[in-house]
Amino acid sequence: MPDFTCSDCGATFSLSRSVVERYPGWQPSRCFECRDRVKAVQGGSGTTRTKTGDPMSGVFTDGGASPNPGPGGWGAAYVVDDVLIAQAYGHDPATTNNRMELTALIAALRLVPSGLAVVVYSDSNLAVRTINEWAAGWEKRGWRRKTGQVENLDLVKTVYEGFRRRPELDLRWIKAHAGFKWNEYADQLANRWRDGD
Repeated sequence: MPDFTCSDCGATFSLSRSVVERYPGWQPSRCFECRDRVKAVQGGSGTTRTKTGDPMSGVFTDGGASPNPGPGGWGAAYVVDDVLIAQAYGHDPATTNNRMELTALIAALRLVPSGLAVVVYSDSNLAVRTINEWAAGWEKRGWRRKTGQVENLDLVKTVYEGFRRRPELDLRWIKAHAGFKWNEYADQLANRWRDGD
């Protein structure tokens, strides 16, 4: 099968020989994921990307504590087509990284109008996997993990229930400190408490 390079994300992808032979001379420019993303944007799904793969729409969240545990903050920025629509941020004098990441997700649920399909980005793989993969099983077991109690259960329940009530929202992981514009902005919001904001 011939290989092509996506003009949007740079990934290598292939098409079956039969497809390539059916359209002689055709050079596809986008991989399937980017093609579907562009179609979704044209249909108004709430997520767009630049050629570098940097999301330009969605809710971007971040949280942290320094030291961990210690004082910390959280931030959430709701963006549409690279324009900031709304933001929220806050501080806790005695907290942890994970509590601040989950608090930022709670803020994200409040920023997006009900019924609007939006991608919510978190750079905490733990928070994303907690909500997307593990929380349903914990709930079935009476909010217990196989190995014991669920950490930060108060916040986990709130976030999980919030996303369950809002199936139009899609929670995804985004790499931290990788130059993604709005993820970096959410990081700045989460750290405003250091400047006395």
